[in-house]
Amino acid sequence: MTIDAIKQRYDIIGNNPQLLMAINKAVQVAPTDLSILITGESGVGKDVFSRIVHDNSVRKHKKLVSVNCGAIPEGTIESELFGHLKGSFTGADKDRKGYFEEANGGTIFLDEVGELPLAMQVKLLRVLENGEIIPVGSSTAKKIDVRVVAATNVNILEATRNGHFREDLYYRLNQISIHIPPLRERKEDIHLLFRKFSSDVAERYKMPPIFLTEEGKEYLINYPWYGNIRELKNVTEQIAVVETERTISRAILQDYLKYVSEEKMPALYNANEANPNQISDRELLLKALSMGQMITEMRAEINNLKQVITNIAQGQMPMNGQPMYPQVDKYHNTPYYDNGNELPLQVEHRTGSIENEEDFQDTEVVEDESLGIQDRERQAIIKALEQSGGRRRNAAKALGISERTLYRKLKDYNIEY
Repeated sequence: MTIDAIKQRYDIIGNNPQLLMAINKAVQVAPTDLSILITGESGVGKDVFSRIVHDNSVRKHKKLVSVNCGAIPEGTIESELFGHLKGSFTGADKDRKGYFEEANGGTIFLDEVGELPLAMQVKLLRVLENGEIIPVGSSTAKKIDVRVVAATNVNILEATRNGHFREDLYYRLNQISIHIPPLRERKEDIHLLFRKFSSDVAERYKMPPIFLTEEGKEYLINYPWYGNIRELKNVTEQIAVVETERTISRAILQDYLKYVSEEKMPALYNANEANPNQISDRELLLKALSMGQMITEMRAEINNLKQVITNIAQGQMPMNGQPMYPQVDKYHNTPYYDNGNELPLQVEHRTGSIENEEDFQDTEVVEDESLGIQDRERQAIIKALEQSGGRRRNAAKALGISERTLYRKLKDYNIEY
């Protein structure tokens, strides 16, 4: 069968070289029993190619069963595909054949195969390799003879690398690959499709056909069509039915494509016409950077607070310019502060005497080990507040943290001061 005959039979409109190559490849591989993987965006017509393959194969007198894998709930998909025995689960009141058994001798089209759960991918691989299915509730395998044609609109190679799709199943399905180009890569076909869809609507509803102005045609051709043929058909039918004016201008098209065009089509920025309530990409980026900086600062403050608490417990962190505990000069056995002002050593609350700096630190370590980090943190905050006379700003400064962090800690530890 020629390419033109295939196009006429399956109502395919277009002369794009990639499209013609895909049609020719489907016809060539149809007589074989190799598994086929059809790739392409949603709305490009992958189901049409499954019919081309089936109708031009030796299985054309048997069934072509189409299954949308993404539409079947995960809990029932095994039963839907492979069938089940009576009593195998609640509600199974009789034996039921699955889609594979229904397609025995023919072709099964697995649309959106990339949506299959990983557990089902293993079982599908067994079907492809051994030609066997095991219905739910059965321990006996059934032999089947089914040709599998699968389709997906996801990047299956990327899904394989990410662990969302089994690599061995991918290679088993992809014995033959057919890629259908998106509509935005078939610019020469867009106006032909528009005319076909508008003509169909006019004939169906006995209405005058619609026509595009030159500006309208240019806009239509350069529109990205992320919904592909399905989107173009939907928009054409809306315009043909709703519009009383049968000559369609660019302005009319923009009314129907306005939302997507503003979001996805390139446009020049006009500061005079900018919406003051609309946040620009630059503003969003600056806000994101500011938020990231704030998070980084908060993390740094928390780490700093932990270090402050450790140092305070060891008598090493200055509090309002002075250490929490006086240090001892090894050589003169004289207590001193860093600013040079000597003060008497007050350690009555400790047990034992302090001979030197090592003894002092050892004593502190013993006390430090007996307190949890949260207790030490709470005690440090209370002591800072006492020394600052209850002034939170001075206490936060003494602790080396921000007021915001101090307020949060007061709330966390239920400190009222």
